[in-house]
Amino acid sequence: MDKNQLRNLIIQTLTAINLYSDDAVNLIMGTIAQESGFGKYIKQIKGPALGICQIEPNTFNDILNNYLKYKFELKLEIRRFCNIVEFNQDSLVYNLAFSIAMCRIFYLRIPKKLPSDLEGYAGYWKKYYNTYLGAGTEEEFINNYKKFVL
Repeated sequence: MDKNQLRNLIIQTLTAINLYSDDAVNLIMGTIAQESGFGKYIKQIKGPALGICQIEPNTFNDILNNYLKYKFELKLEIRRFCNIVEFNQDSLVYNLAFSIAMCRIFYLRIPKKLPSDLEGYAGYWKKYYNTYLGAGTEEEFINNYKKFVL
């Protein structure tokens, strides 16, 4: 996947849903680099995660039922920009903008401010996205960011 085209899509998506920041773009670029090998995998090989951001169905449902359910305008903006009628986890696989939007919403729900440097992105991703249960490491995140994003 071309990194400039993907960055532009992330910027367009986050701008359209009023959640743009440089740090959000960089964190999502790093998440995609780490989680899916920068778009190599759209379905987890030995697991349930879906899309370029590798969002698990349980996480998707949690975002939908415990956050977006109460954010009508944001949900409407996502529908408009991503050209979807219903929020469906399968859309994570075939709609890049939707996967990006849902990844941003995941990070939006975290009460801690987004970091502003590569080491910070790696630590934030590990703590909140991958968690202590996940196999990924901050070092892998940094290496994949350097490989795919820089």
